[in-house]
Amino acid sequence: MPHYLVELYTPNAAWTALPAAQRQQFLDAIGAAMGGLSSHGIDVLALGPTDPGIDNASAHRFLGIWRFPDTQARDALLAGIHASGWYTYFDHINAASDEGGFATHLQQLAAA
Repeated sequence: MPHYLVELYTPNAAWTALPAAQRQQFLDAIGAAMGGLSSHGIDVLALGPTDPGIDNASAHRFLGIWRFPDTQARDALLAGIHASGWYTYFDHINAASDEGGFATHLQQLAAA
């Protein structure tokens, strides 16, 4: 069963205080670490800026949407993100779930 992760993040004061060369060095390391994810069944579904013009938009500037074959792969990515120092530079929240359909979700909402 697939598992999903949605990240919302915004650069914080620590990020904006970094000189451009240090920002690039950090991002280069992130890019290198992400290179082998697909061989572990990890799919990036979307990475990019959020749309501030939609109804009830998040204040976060960026989002990531990931799909994983299992919770172990998801948790390995989250551990890597944490170890990279990412949370030092970005105000960040995560939401995770397994696969579900509309009817099941309506039942979950009714039971909440």
